[in-house]
Amino acid sequence: MKEKIKSIEQEINDFEIKDLAILEKFRIEFLGSKNKLKNLFGELKTVPNEEKKEVGQLLNGLRTLAEEKFNNLKDSLENNNQEASSIDTSRPGEISEIGARHPLMQVRSEIIEIFSRIGYTVSEGPEIEDDWHNFTALNFPPEHPARDMQDTFFVESDKGEMALRTHTSSVQVRVMENQKPPIRTISPGRVYRNEAISARAHCFFHQVEGLYIDKNVSFADLKQTLLYFAKEMFGENTQIRLRPSYFPFTEPSAEVDVSCTICNSKGCNVCKYSGWLEILGCGMVDPAVLESCGIDSKEYSGFAFGMGIERITQLKYKVNDLRLYSENDVRFLKQFTGNI
Repeated sequence: MKEKIKSIEQEINDFEIKDLAILEKFRIEFLGSKNKLKNLFGELKTVPNEEKKEVGQLLNGLRTLAEEKFNNLKDSLENNNQEASSIDTSRPGEISEIGARHPLMQVRSEIIEIFSRIGYTVSEGPEIEDDWHNFTALNFPPEHPARDMQDTFFVESDKGEMALRTHTSSVQVRVMENQKPPIRTISPGRVYRNEAISARAHCFFHQVEGLYIDKNVSFADLKQTLLYFAKEMFGENTQIRLRPSYFPFTEPSAEVDVSCTICNSKGCNVCKYSGWLEILGCGMVDPAVLESCGIDSKEYSGFAFGMGIERITQLKYKVNDLRLYSENDVRFLKQFTGNI
């Protein structure tokens, strides 16, 4: 008898009730007119007299267990049903705020995608650089003004004097040191310069620099690559022009302008009524730079280019203040929701 009581007790405890229909099944099985407990009470007369009191108490406890489980779950399930029925399913749902990637990261990804279609890989390097990779290997003479404290943030370390990189050209040096030509890579990343913060300048900004080294690379290859990029980024009708310039690590060097996307080259205050906007610098890699990185300049040639992502974003989305990119103003950032 006691074994039967323990078995039924285990059944009551293990009975899973998830809704009112299953609860009713539980009631019929353990509390109904023909429930299992009633049968046990009927068998009580067969129990020896000296055990009847103990067995009777066990049966009463079993019935109490079943009643408490039934009542507790009934209240809980009925309350849940009332809450569910109070929900107006015809009401429109609440609109969730959709996040957006930062405009600089959107344009960075777009630049990478454009160059990846013509075989450029992505290379990255440290933001704290030594003098060799940041200056010397790139043909910066000791007296070059870029080495002045006014332009560079220098950092003291166990390795000697280090600097926050002033360009991602340092990544290109590392690539040339560790990879044999042909090399076709771009180096996106954050760079730092000790400049006053204004609408047109900041102490940190983002660059993408490109490098192509192989046999018989010419300036015409450079021009066609940049024309392809400009048309993909700003539209098929975009034109470019190259103006002579100077960079220590390229010779010859040039500045690249694109036709103004704001006024369609008709002249406006953004392009200073010239119809052109400067977007990047470029040139053929100086043979001295190739030799510094262990590449035979008599066998290989190449070109390099570098652009500021903030500048490209400014032209693409007509942003007139560089400080907006780093101020985390939600009103500004929300304008780019859904672009990419």
